[in-house]
Amino acid sequence: MDAFMNWFFAFMTSWLEAIWNGISSMFSAIAFIFNFPVLFDQLSRYKNDFNVLGWILCGLTVLLVYGAFVALVFLITLVIRKYIRFRRTLVGNEDLLEEIADLHRDVVRLTAEKERIIAMKLDPSGVTYDQLRAMFEAENPAMEGLPANAEGGEQTEEGEGDGKQAMVPAEDKRFFRLSAVDDKYAYYVPPQYDRTMSLQELCDDIRNFACSRSKLYYEIKIIRLMIAGLASTKLILLQGISGTGKTSLPYMMGKYFQNDATIASVQPSWRDRTELFGYFNEFTKKFNETEVLKRIYEASYNDDINVIILDEMNIARVEYYFAEMLSILEMPNPEEWKIELVPSSWPNDPAHLPDGKLQIPQNVWYIGTANNDDSTFAVSDKVYDRALVINLDSKGIPFEAPDTKPKFISYSYVEELYNKAVEEHPVSDEMLQNISRLDLYVIEKFRIAFGNRIMKQLKVFVPVYVACGGTELEGIDYILATKVFRKFEGLNLSLIRDEIRGLILFMDNLFGKGEMKECIEYLQRLQKMMY
Repeated sequence: MDAFMNWFFAFMTSWLEAIWNGISSMFSAIAFIFNFPVLFDQLSRYKNDFNVLGWILCGLTVLLVYGAFVALVFLITLVIRKYIRFRRTLVGNEDLLEEIADLHRDVVRLTAEKERIIAMKLDPSGVTYDQLRAMFEAENPAMEGLPANAEGGEQTEEGEGDGKQAMVPAEDKRFFRLSAVDDKYAYYVPPQYDRTMSLQELCDDIRNFACSRSKLYYEIKIIRLMIAGLASTKLILLQGISGTGKTSLPYMMGKYFQNDATIASVQPSWRDRTELFGYFNEFTKKFNETEVLKRIYEASYNDDINVIILDEMNIARVEYYFAEMLSILEMPNPEEWKIELVPSSWPNDPAHLPDGKLQIPQNVWYIGTANNDDSTFAVSDKVYDRALVINLDSKGIPFEAPDTKPKFISYSYVEELYNKAVEEHPVSDEMLQNISRLDLYVIEKFRIAFGNRIMKQLKVFVPVYVACGGTELEGIDYILATKVFRKFEGLNLSLIRDEIRGLILFMDNLFGKGEMKECIEYLQRLQKMMY
């Protein structure tokens, strides 16, 4: 045993000496590297024989050696940091897995609890809602003290002939938010609407309100285009550079009518109508309702002007998620403006949802904003044909306006003003003949026709624009520029350069030299794009 202990002592001593010699050698090497007095003394013994080349090589040698040492230290440090980050990532992933496992256990537990409660509610032996609630509060103390009829629950019969009543909580309805609207309007009293203003006074009032209350400055022409455009179509498209007040304009209009606008921020992932209206969840047996759906449903209860803003409308493809609405808003009979949300109705469904179908009311205006840049999709002809486009390409010029209060103005009164304008300011026969001649010219030279839809919108838009304070020729000019000549962008511009010059001369002869300002400016921009 003594011999083994002697060997073990000698073996461990050798190992420890080797380790110590290695560590001390490393520190000695580092100490020598930075022992500048010794290094300078070494250099002094040879420097007298250095020529210029020798000094240059000496400097390069020192830089390379110390640079290699610094690089080695940097690489070692980098490896150590990456290893530490890797270990932290592993530890973080393990923590996440533990949290996911805990959440999964909670989901399993809550699902089992839900199934047990549902089974108890469906038990024919009968468990009252009060008993159910007491059991639920016992397991969930945070719910204790809430009123039993919170959120407007409704009375339903339990059993036949026993006369017992049980409360069905509002959260058990599959259309929770729409049912809340029913409750809100159960005792609704409409406001006293202002029925004294003309369309021109309305435009001036909106402009002054935006200036005095919100410090937003718009040209009166923009307001006239907005009001007249909403007479000819329910969909307005505000496009232009960022910061010109595209979203602020409809938002301010909601403030003016004392019925705040609903803003739906369009997302790049929007693909179909469920993004606008929601969808029925087969697992929870609830309909996931959106703010847009709620606003459209609520509009069926009132005579207010309801504004829905589709912000950044073309960040997704409009013709995908808004396709059904584009078709519905084109139907001549408003009674046919219906969307099927669910295939059948339930007893506790909202009052204005017969057979699971939503009636789109007339008193809703849809206003989309669009930026034309690399992050957005091009708006298709289908959308441009159905909407009225208003270009906001410059910031408003500040002006002084009197303090203007908001107004309660009903949609039915605005509709009366629209109908009155169409009767009092119809498009003149002379203008219709000139438009017909222009149509034939454009068909012959460019193979593009106006179409019935454009003429229908023109015959409503122009009279209302005149009633708003504009002129007949301005209204015609704007419609032709945004509805007809915009289609030229799809043509081969290099082949129609000479025809565009002839078109401008033809319009000067028909309507007067330089009178069609919007059309001429647009066509001249197209000409510049050719060079």
